[in-house]
This record gives sequence, structure tokens and C-alpha cells, in this order.
Amino acid sequence: MNPGMNTTGPTPLRAGTRGSPLALVQTRTFLRLIAGIPGAPPGVEVIISVTGDAVQDRPLAEIGGKGLFAKEIHEALLDGRVDVAVHSCKDLETELPPGIVLACVLKREDPRDCLILGANCTFPHPSEPYSALPHGALVGTSSVRRQAQLLNARPDLKVASIRGNVQTRLRKLSEGECQASMLAMAGLNRLEMEVPGTVVLDPELMVPSSAQGIVGITARADDTEVLELLAKIEDTEARVAAEGERALLGELDGSCRTPIGGHLRIQADGSVTVTGLVARADGSFLLKRSLSGAPEDAALIGRELGMSLRADSPDDLFG
Repeated sequence: MNPGMNTTGPTPLRAGTRGSPLALVQTRTFLRLIAGIPGAPPGVEVIISVTGDAVQDRPLAEIGGKGLFAKEIHEALLDGRVDVAVHSCKDLETELPPGIVLACVLKREDPRDCLILGANCTFPHPSEPYSALPHGALVGTSSVRRQAQLLNARPDLKVASIRGNVQTRLRKLSEGECQASMLAMAGLNRLEMEVPGTVVLDPELMVPSSAQGIVGITARADDTEVLELLAKIEDTEARVAAEGERALLGELDGSCRTPIGGHLRIQADGSVTVTGLVARADGSFLLKRSLSGAPEDAALIGRELGMSLRADSPDDLFG
């Protein structure tokens, strides 16, 4: 795993990660799972600075897209400075760099989005969560996917781009920079944060980002020892969801400028249903549809759904 290292004890498994509080929680969860495997090497976290975290004053689309959360970590992986890399799967490119594979995924956290209400909002009607927002309210979010769905439902609202980690976004809300904000439930749950004014949004109302709530572990494709180790902590249901939702995203070939949502549900009879969404950032166009089938066909379902959405959407959405 670590060629050229000469130590008297077991060679540690080095896990590359971003340095944000959420990234560290996810990495430490992964290392605990590894520690539970008999005979597994000790694990250590290696914090790597990434461009996506360093540049906070511009939208992701302007500085290169979501791949900037993984670029430097994957360079370290290919260079042999780390043995595995721990990611929020939604931040991974659909095409990984040559020589790197998505080796395993961990059990999925809550994939839903939530609305965080500020002081001037009222508690919403259960069937109409957006009713909590006053007319013309300013909502803070850096996600064009969330923005598009919100403005499609409530064209009167205004959206301000707010980037940063969970704590930063909540601080900006409390300081009055916006009247509400939007976050992923997975992040709040993993950070064990109970935030007042949280309204959880059904995935049919607010289609999540593809692979939201899934932690993905990448590794070198030729590192058979590591790949065999990671296979022991793979979550099969999360893998099915990741395959279907990432295939949908890959077929649409969307950038951070293109609002795209993808969510796979496992039904009571064992079949899966993938819901996909494409839209304009201003909410003036939104297309959402679903496709069902067998779990082993999740990637095929995602691709077919992506082709269907692309065929019936304006060409300039993907330019």
C-alpha cells in the first residue's frame, strides 16, 4: 500500500480528505469501519487543501466545477502520498481520473434537502413547506439545483449565493444575510446538529443532488490489497443508489451551471425508481420524470432516464 516505507509496525492506511468539519467526520467514520475489520492496518487521516474550499467568493462553476473538491486529493492518491480518498459522493466527477476507481460506498445518510428558516419566517403548513417564506424572501444557497426548484415553485423569491461549510452558512443566516437557507440533511445528521427552524423537504418536491448523503471511497485501480479491504465495508443499497444516480448525471453531462437532480428509491417489492430533474437556474423551465426497474439495472435505468430528459430539454441547457 505504501511502497518504500520502512517501519517496524504495520504500515498505516492513509486516508486523504478535505479539512472541513463534515469531511473529517466522514473520514473518521470510514476509519472506524476499517478498524473493525480483523487484521486491518491502522488508519490515519491526511488532510489535503483543495481549491474548492480555498476559493469561497465565487460560484463553483466559475472556478472549474465540483471536481475541485477532489482534484488535489486524487493527485495525492496517484502520487502515492495517500492510499485511499474519502469524499462526499455528490462532489465526485462522474468520470474519475484514469487509474482511480470508486472502490466502495458507505451506508447512505438521509439524502433529503432541508430549508433552514430565519427569524422572520413562520412555521409552514405540512403540505406546503415553502409557505413559511414571506413574499419576496431572500434565500441563501450556492446550489443552482436548489435555486431552480425553489424559483419554479415560488417565482417571487430571491436567491443569494452563499458558499462555505455548514457552520459558515448557518452563521450567515443568523447574521441576517438572508431570510432562509438550504442544506443537506446528511451533513446536519453527520455533524449531530439539531438546527431550529429546519423543514425537511420530500425528494419529490426538492429532488436531491445525485449521490447526496453517500460517502464514497476512491482508490488506485491496481491496488488490489486496498480494494479487497474496502470491499468488506461496501454497502450494497448505497452502491445501487450511487450507480443509478451517477449514471443519470453522467448521461446528462451537466456542469455546475446546469441544475440537475437525481434520486433513487428502493421500493417495497425490491425494485428501484430513479427520479431525475433538469431545469433552468431561474426556474423558468423544469422537467422531472421517473423510471423504474430491477436494482441490478440501476445504472441502465439512470442512463435511459438521462437520455429521456436530455431529449426533451432545450439544447442550450447543456451547452
